[in-house]
Amino acid sequence: MAELDIGKHCQVDSCNLKDFLPFVCDSCGGVFCLEHRSKDGHSCSKESVKRESGTAGGTTSYPCSFEDCKGKELLPVICPQCEKHFCLAHRHQDDHKCEKLEVQKPRMQATKELVQKIVESKDGSKSKGRRGAKNSATAAKVALMKLKLHAAGDKGLPQTERTYFQVYLPKEFKDSSKPMFFCSKWSVGKVVDYAASLAGLKNNNNVLTAKKLRLCHPQTGEAFQMDDTLLSLLAHPETPLYNGGNVILEYLDNECTGLNDISDYITQN
Repeated sequence: MAELDIGKHCQVDSCNLKDFLPFVCDSCGGVFCLEHRSKDGHSCSKESVKRESGTAGGTTSYPCSFEDCKGKELLPVICPQCEKHFCLAHRHQDDHKCEKLEVQKPRMQATKELVQKIVESKDGSKSKGRRGAKNSATAAKVALMKLKLHAAGDKGLPQTERTYFQVYLPKEFKDSSKPMFFCSKWSVGKVVDYAASLAGLKNNNNVLTAKKLRLCHPQTGEAFQMDDTLLSLLAHPETPLYNGGNVILEYLDNECTGLNDISDYITQN
């Protein structure tokens, strides 16, 4: 009967022991006995290569260049601008405060903001006027639809020529304001006369020594000239009136050019 060849010899030269249940190294693929089965036991050649590779290209080879950072990476993470190694947390220019970081845009923006502040400080009244005008225009558009439903005026006027106002009346009058509409082609003098008749106000504008009923701007308090037209006031470049906006009627002395305080009128309603 032929003998069965069972087992294999340990590949360690100094051992060569035949083991019936030999061990195979998962790194180098060699066959070893129980005593030499560990990688250290048979001085595994593949394991030593791995260790050398880890020492040469491992975490110690690519430390982060950012100040006080102890991070390391297995693979190089290089900034394309300054060409230094960084960890993943500091890989962006902003994160590692790159010496070649583009800063022109932020500086330009800061300069632009500074110039804008200087211009606004020198022209503060005009800036406030523009903001106030924008707010007034928006409010007038919202109020216009409501005014059209309730405003009193000449029903014979074409819709295209009608200009609507919430007319604030003199302080001593029982009603604080009334919605009215006028022809946009009328002069201020005609608007004052017509508004006085609609509201039942005493109008002594033809009496030399009497106080005059004047139409005033709702924001500046300035009294308009009697020969100005509504069209010109609606198109005024600085402080225009708005279709759907407010105007103030008040008795003023002959030498008076406007109202000192307009808040008493607008807050009444």
